[in-house]
Amino acid sequence: MADYLKMNWKLSSLISAGTGICGGSAVAAIAPVIHAEDSYIAYAISATFIFDIIMVILFPIMGGFFNMTDLGYGLWIGTAVNDTSSVVAAGYAFSDAAGSFSVIVKLTRTLSIVPVVLIFSYINERLTQKETARTKRNNVDLKKIFPWFILSFLAMAGLKSFGVISQRSTNFLSGISKFLMIMSLGAIGLRTNFKDLSKSGFGPMLHGFIISALVVIVSFLVQRLLGQI
Repeated sequence: MADYLKMNWKLSSLISAGTGICGGSAVAAIAPVIHAEDSYIAYAISATFIFDIIMVILFPIMGGFFNMTDLGYGLWIGTAVNDTSSVVAAGYAFSDAAGSFSVIVKLTRTLSIVPVVLIFSYINERLTQKETARTKRNNVDLKKIFPWFILSFLAMAGLKSFGVISQRSTNFLSGISKFLMIMSLGAIGLRTNFKDLSKSGFGPMLHGFIISALVVIVSFLVQRLLGQI
């Protein structure tokens, strides 16, 4: 699809990851390992958030229209909506039970960030070596391409899961992480030129829409087959 829409593979990958995994968090995790330009990051995050806004408004309405169960709606939201905050908003707008189900599904989906980042790190290294004509088969340095921040992610998730970190500390650290995320996105915005962003055209946005629509439709059909609609 990226070739058909004449998109850079890095921009296509960021939009696909943001739509398919965890919105801005997935974009932020993958961008550094593929050395994505700031304009690509800004475009990918913008596309993800635009679709999230639409989903938060429409999904509770559609859930009621199709008379979905709390479980079915929660599974649908957790699978189809991109960003975690949007999942929470759309899920609990339907019911408390649906919100709980959707969050569980979304957090499980977020775990795929780990293998996806590793895969993209390897792909980027291989492509970089080919571009610089230094490629020899099986000569990729795994120590060089390994995204070491993933270990921090797994370590913190493990500490939280085993109750080593208290809820009070979790809330404090979560507040700091949100602040740092806002600051990093602001920094990207300061370095982004809208003229450069517009050069990407409408193709990337269409790419994101197609992926989002496919995820929404497939997830909906799965819930229908499971009898939750």
